[in-house]
Amino acid sequence: MANTRLSKNGTIVISALHARANFGKLLRRVDDERRSLIIEKRGTPKAVLLSIRDYVRLASPEPDVLKAIGRESEKNGASTLSSRQIDRIIKITRSQKPKR
Repeated sequence: MANTRLSKNGTIVISALHARANFGKLLRRVDDERRSLIIEKRGTPKAVLLSIRDYVRLASPEPDVLKAIGRESEKNGASTLSSRQIDRIIKITRSQKPKR
């Protein structure tokens, strides 16, 4: 894409003028390529455009314990259960526990 360059770390750098003129294309590019874009004004970095997936990942990273639970559920096949199935399993498990 014209009016773009790569930074030393491989991030795409664009001018604010180019970003304004091509915003829709840039949104698609960020989503399709899963890359962030640095937007410069007069050669100075001013903002970053990133996908919502990347934003959520950066704003609230998944704790290690949740990653471990996710891996375990995939290994056991539990990751394919629906909410209804999970609710049924919880209900059965609770009914089998002795009441205090």
